[in-house]
Amino acid sequence: MSAITMRELTKVYPGGVRALDALDLDIVDGEFFALLGPSGCGKTTLLRTIAGLEVASGGSVHIGERNVTNLPPGKRDVAMVFQDYALFPHMTVQDNIAYPLRIKKVDRRERTGKAAETADELGLSALLQRRPGQLSGGQQQRVALARAMACHPQVFLLDEPLSNLDARLRLEARTFLKRLQRELGVTTVFVTHDQAEALALADRIAVMEGGRIRQVGTPTEVFRRPANTFVAGFIGSTPMNLVGTRVRGDELAVGAARLPLPDDARGQVTDGERLVYAVRPEYLDYSPTQVAGALSGQVVVVENLGSVSLVSLDVPTDDTDGGASSVQVVVAEGREPDPGDTGWVVPRPGRSLLYRDGDLVTAGAEAGVPAAAQG
Repeated sequence: MSAITMRELTKVYPGGVRALDALDLDIVDGEFFALLGPSGCGKTTLLRTIAGLEVASGGSVHIGERNVTNLPPGKRDVAMVFQDYALFPHMTVQDNIAYPLRIKKVDRRERTGKAAETADELGLSALLQRRPGQLSGGQQQRVALARAMACHPQVFLLDEPLSNLDARLRLEARTFLKRLQRELGVTTVFVTHDQAEALALADRIAVMEGGRIRQVGTPTEVFRRPANTFVAGFIGSTPMNLVGTRVRGDELAVGAARLPLPDDARGQVTDGERLVYAVRPEYLDYSPTQVAGALSGQVVVVENLGSVSLVSLDVPTDDTDGGASSVQVVVAEGREPDPGDTGWVVPRPGRSLLYRDGDLVTAGAEAGVPAAAQG
């Protein structure tokens, strides 16, 4: 078993900087798990603490049945792939792949054979005698993965391994990496700040902020039902629209507009209560003519994204909301309005959410809230 269990895991740097704040997290055996968050949120520190490259200030880390909290990296049976791949420039591909086995004092013939076998699995057989400087970025990435695979670790730790690749190679590498992890079945923890990578690759995602885990869930759970406004504003190629609103009977008031109250919020909000209304740009429909139950505003920006466009409107709101809010909607190719036009955006049924004091009003099991709430 290679499940990873963390309890009250804390890392405090000199000067009182708290990079990890008493985290509780369970990663299932064989799972592809992503740590996602903005720069400085603690995700790389968490990965390095699992690896033993950082010493925990408190709490515990278990891999399988073993408490590895105080073990050095070489005793944890993990393999790490770094952002810059960290290949030895003076060694051939074969020697780079075989290096972890050499450190373990595996017989030369055995480690050479194992390196060749692993290289063949990753399509590197023709490159064994080349050096890293003679390889493309994608080839270097595969060599780094092969080196990690060669010693059959219990856990793979990947620290933004795709960030040095160009956009096209990144897409190819993403598909390759997911297929490889499925074939190997090794517990994998993947650090990224790229939401698209996390949503595409992971079985589950932990979204981090300020050394804490704000939500754990499947990509579908985290995307469709963010547990709080931080996750709502972070996840997705375009963040959720977050607009101040006030409950008026069985409707929501946004300026002069009236929107239907989401069905799952009925009975959980009170008349006159101030909340945040949230809906993704992908779940709004644009209309150039007036529609009931819609937000109206003036088009200010139209961004061409290829097959669709992202349209931003200034929507009037109450003075307490700041006078206006920017609302974005995805519009199909060929149906884009012009800047300056007045338009209406209509939420699709069942796709809007409400937040109270930053937390989802209808939070529960479906929302992907971690069993032990973090922060």
